[in-house]
Amino acid sequence: MLVSHKKQWEFLKRKFETGQLAHAYLFAGTGLSEKKEFAKKFAEFVGCKFPDLMVVDSESGKEISIGKIREIQNFLAYKSYNGGLKIVIIDNAHFMNHEAQNCFLKTLEEPKGRTILILISPKPEMLLPTIFSRCQLIKFLGRPVENQKKIEEESKILQDALKIINSDLGQKFRYAKSFDFEKQDLSQLLEVLQKYFRNLLLDGSPDAKRILRLIEDINLKITTTNANPKLALEVLLMQL
Repeated sequence: MLVSHKKQWEFLKRKFETGQLAHAYLFAGTGLSEKKEFAKKFAEFVGCKFPDLMVVDSESGKEISIGKIREIQNFLAYKSYNGGLKIVIIDNAHFMNHEAQNCFLKTLEEPKGRTILILISPKPEMLLPTIFSRCQLIKFLGRPVENQKKIEEESKILQDALKIINSDLGQKFRYAKSFDFEKQDLSQLLEVLQKYFRNLLLDGSPDAKRILRLIEDINLKITTTNANPKLALEVLLMQL
């Protein structure tokens, strides 16, 4: 595993050896298999072990609630048992609901002692921009051919989506009605739109923040609940 991501490992190792580790990292990208084990191995490398290591994950794709974030805050409130670093690993961090992300933001803004927070997510665009900006990004990319294919697919999805976004209500309803949810992935469409509106947010678009919040809520609902995907798509299109 470490050989497959030697560049990322050597980067973190060098930061540790020079005393330059950041307070928070975001492991993101298409090559995210076994990244939780990668993070745990790094925690072991820097001498962080039980009970100074906390690993959080969404159970069966369920959302990570504010209650779990408060557990993290309580964990970080105490000094290290072993006298070294305390580390929290949040796998599938994009499953934090909006309330949980806002609560977690306070932990990022007010770090306590020698702590490191590691967020792992293949969908970092589902995180609040304020969380994204406070974490040092480390990308784990898939193979070049896979990356190029993904770029081409997302470009086509975005082009089609922008045509619908700029159309009238009738066309939007027809698009939602004709959307083949068995062959097309609604989550992928939402991911593409999140990237697009995140860029608009960085460019100063006044409406981008509201739309990103809406996409985030819809994405979380269709991922973690039995929400009707057709209705969710209609609601989104009416707001765009």
